Amino acid sequence: MPDKQMIDIRGAQCELSVTIEASRQRVWRALNDQLSSWWLPVFHMLGPDSIVTLEPWAGGRLYEKCGNDELLWYTVLAVTPEKSLSMVGYCTPDFGGPMTTMLVAKLSSSGEFTTLSITDAMYDHVTDAQVESLKAGWTLLFTDGLKASLEGGTN
Repeated sequence: MPDKQMIDIRGAQCELSVTIEASRQRVWRALNDQLSSWWLPVFHMLGPDSIVTLEPWAGGRLYEKCGNDELLWYTVLAVTPEKSLSMVGYCTPDFGGPMTTMLVAKLSSSGEFTTLSITDAMYDHVTDAQVESLKAGWTLLFTDGLKASLEGGTN
């Protein structure tokens, strides 16, 4: 008989806002078409030579590929161009799961600035440490990656 372990089911949500000195169109283009220019090396799960791609349509994927290896980060649920992107992802036990995560990215602009608002709602085997780790990860990726790239003129 296989071993079994009961896990607690919980839900959590973390939110993050990053204000970027760039137009909404430029931020949207970077989020959808230019991930390789700002996706930080520490977030390449398949190795430093992997390519991260977003297919920005309902049913599309946010995925990583390196040679024949592939990793599905998220499946796109809804897109409103230059305004919002909603995705759902799954974490296996190898990545701290089982867990389902629902990520929503929204853009709003004021003058020459665009605010990227991220909401990550997760449920299943969710720990406080995972929530803090996810928030820290998103902060790093979107601040040191996306924001730095756009404001540094590399996009």
